[in-house]
Amino acid sequence: MNGEHGRSTLRVGEDGRILDNLAGLEKVIPPRMFLQALETAGCFNGRACKLTHHVTMMVMVAIGLFTNLPICHVFKRCRKWLHGDKTPARSTFCEARKRLGVEPLRELFKLVVRPLATLATPGAYYRGLAMFGIDSVLMDVPDTDANAEFGRSKNASGPGAFPQVRKVSLVELGTHVEVAFVSGGYKDGESTLAQQLWDQVPDDAMLLEDRGFFGFPAWKALSGRVKLLVRIKSTQILKKIRQLADGSYLTKIYASGYDRDKDRNGILVRLIEYTLDDPQRTGHQEVHRLLTNLLDESEYPAMELILIYHERWEHEMVYDEQKTHQDPIRAEKPAQLRSGTPEGVRQELYAISLAHFVTRTAMFEAAKTVNIDVDRISFTGSFHILQGRLSECNGANSTTINHWFAGLIEEISQERIPARSNRVNPRVIKRKISKWDKKRPHHRRRKPLIKTFEDTVVLTS
Repeated sequence: MNGEHGRSTLRVGEDGRILDNLAGLEKVIPPRMFLQALETAGCFNGRACKLTHHVTMMVMVAIGLFTNLPICHVFKRCRKWLHGDKTPARSTFCEARKRLGVEPLRELFKLVVRPLATLATPGAYYRGLAMFGIDSVLMDVPDTDANAEFGRSKNASGPGAFPQVRKVSLVELGTHVEVAFVSGGYKDGESTLAQQLWDQVPDDAMLLEDRGFFGFPAWKALSGRVKLLVRIKSTQILKKIRQLADGSYLTKIYASGYDRDKDRNGILVRLIEYTLDDPQRTGHQEVHRLLTNLLDESEYPAMELILIYHERWEHEMVYDEQKTHQDPIRAEKPAQLRSGTPEGVRQELYAISLAHFVTRTAMFEAAKTVNIDVDRISFTGSFHILQGRLSECNGANSTTINHWFAGLIEEISQERIPARSNRVNPRVIKRKISKWDKKRPHHRRRKPLIKTFEDTVVLTS
């Protein structure tokens, strides 16, 4: 952690590392990648200090792992205690994060995160096509003046309780790896943000999307190099051109209604329509419509594509892993993220995704050793094992680190969960109404009290 990036004045441990409890992360994030990310971002320390950019970056990755701890205690988890050690104050960490900025973490993410699946990975490919998905999620951020720039939802009862950041992700569905993402505010449209991910979709992949992402410009931009399977709205006007043997039919999509009326500049596509006859299932008797550029019904039968489209739900599970299990809301953290500034929020999004990739990489390797689908490995169990075992890694040399990692993989491989059942998923919530008044703008950042409680008491006869 020395050299041109500035020297940390923190004492090193027995293995020569300052953050010696993070040595195990080197199996997924080699140390050179931290330095390379800093160089690419043009981020250098001009003088010696405790929290250099390198140290701060590593602590940020650890924040994604130890999400239940305040930053000072995350730092304590990162290094073995040395007699006389003093942990930097919270304000020191806040200043170090400001100096670091977002760009080094963005560059680290680009260097580290990658698709993991191969043709041999169960559930990752359909007829030789690697399956990816694009979807979005809204996350609450702390209600600070700075975070107000994200915007908040609003309905008839008033503005939402928290500002919200919108994240749009590209996910490798077979491994749950979030290979790329972009973020914006509440009012930034998911389909607009998704445009920044188009060049991240691998050539000859199969991209599965929900109906909010369908649009003629997106289809035109992607269909030349990517196979598409997208749900569309029932109101979309599509004229049947030719019925196919499996019940699907060929049609065209257009940039506008005028182009459709003139049959001008249309793109030939295939439409699959179906309903569900089980009253217990969500979407019973609704017409579901899937659009694809896989036009050959004999090579890509409609029923196969209907079943494959449900792999898109793996994307929803990635968000569930991150929001519900990796970094859940709790009493001392009422918003989904902890950072009080937009730059801090963006740093935190990268930290959570990097830690998610570390966990998912370990799960992927564990599933390979026992030849099972990675879906049969518990994310929650794996994440807790990684949290608990990370400090046990002896970072003396590559041999000891490899030995630790092999043990970690063996333990994670035992975190089996049953095969998914034929589940019912009604779209309902348990709590909808509260007896308490809704929080309004005038309740936020109230002025300090002047009178003591005793001074306000008035006895009545």
